Amino acid sequence: MHPALRSSRPLVFAHRGGSKIGPENTIAAFDRGLAAGADGLELDVHLSRDGAVVVHHDAELDRTTPATGPLAGRTAAELAALDIPTLRDVLARYPETGIIIELKQHRAALADAVVTEVRRAGAAGRVCLGSFSLSVLRAARRSAPEIATSGARLEVRMALYRSWLHLAPGRVPYRAFQVPEVSGATRVVSPRFVQLAHKAGLVVQVWTVDEPTDMRRLLDWGVDGIISDRPDIAAEVVREWISRQSRYR
Repeated sequence: MHPALRSSRPLVFAHRGGSKIGPENTIAAFDRGLAAGADGLELDVHLSRDGAVVVHHDAELDRTTPATGPLAGRTAAELAALDIPTLRDVLARYPETGIIIELKQHRAALADAVVTEVRRAGAAGRVCLGSFSLSVLRAARRSAPEIATSGARLEVRMALYRSWLHLAPGRVPYRAFQVPEVSGATRVVSPRFVQLAHKAGLVVQVWTVDEPTDMRRLLDWGVDGIISDRPDIAAEVVREWISRQSRYR
């Protein structure tokens, strides 16, 4: 994976740009998240009515904009007036930044459109595509094997089951886990899970981590990335953690 996504040190990704320090999934949020010390960005995408890939988390507009109703019912121009950027705009604005792109609609058409935009921007090496939907990620992998993907929900579940048996993931089509530490009553991330992922050459990036105590524990377990709504805090914790590791070597 590109150094913008995988490094010799833990990386910080601003979740939706850092939704606790700015309006989420906006250019202002991304600017602020990177200025606060994030190494990369995490964002969400949908298709607009006219087929543009736009950056927004919810399928509806009500929570984060003055408008109401489904995002898919509006054109990219109409959405831009609501401070919703296109993926094209984001990729062009941050040409050296690693970006985790979460595909929210479970449609192959979205995967195809995202692949087109990533290739157009020459960004194939510095993005990682994620989705809960295995079918969407399979569509992306078929059309663009050069673009990294993370494990879909089912793939993560299979890897977790293997970790309970002390088995590393087998030969898999993804390059990263982007996972919560805990999902419901199930612990996903543990020292064993991280160790086995690394044995298979996979990256472990954990969301959404906002408390310093949680960040430090995950860093001690060896995770490769912290995806946080507070990239300012995460960046400082990672700096302190790296300094402590260096001091005691």
